[in-house]
Amino acid sequence: MTILELILLSIGLAMDCLAISIAGSIAYGHYNWKRILLIALFFGGFQGLMPVIGWAAGISFIDLIKDYDHWVALIILGIIGGKMIIESFSEKESESKYTPYGSLKMLFLLSIADSIDALATGLLFINCSSILPLGIAIIALGSFVITIAGCVIGIEFGKRFKVNVNLIGGLILIGIGIKIFVEHIF
Repeated sequence: MTILELILLSIGLAMDCLAISIAGSIAYGHYNWKRILLIALFFGGFQGLMPVIGWAAGISFIDLIKDYDHWVALIILGIIGGKMIIESFSEKESESKYTPYGSLKMLFLLSIADSIDALATGLLFINCSSILPLGIAIIALGSFVITIAGCVIGIEFGKRFKVNVNLIGGLILIGIGIKIFVEHIF
């Protein structure tokens, strides 16, 4: 696997990070770099960790989890997205906008749900284990950088447009869960 292929793989894996970070940061309205870096560390870290787990576990573990990993992602993203949608219709929506990054627990769950597809990419490294450290570094760094970009895009979008951000964010998270589910089913 070449460096270009690793970079393209990293970008592909980071697209869900981009969508989730945009959806989750629309409601912020201002920059909190400590929070943005924490989100990027979680997403980048889990995107880098999951291929290592997939590589270490090999085909036998992947065969056990592949039958239900898409359900896990769908349920987690569905619950978080559903909570955002319900929150979007509450009377207090203008006072307190829900964000999926409100707690470390939610950030942890989002990071897992988002990086489940990266677990299977660990199988790509079974026959070329020597490039695993470089591959993991590129995947993690790519997701880290793209997550920061997503947070910036989301914050800027939220500042410029007065929309029901919780409803849009919730729909995006549920959409990502459905996308992961459909990709694994077909």
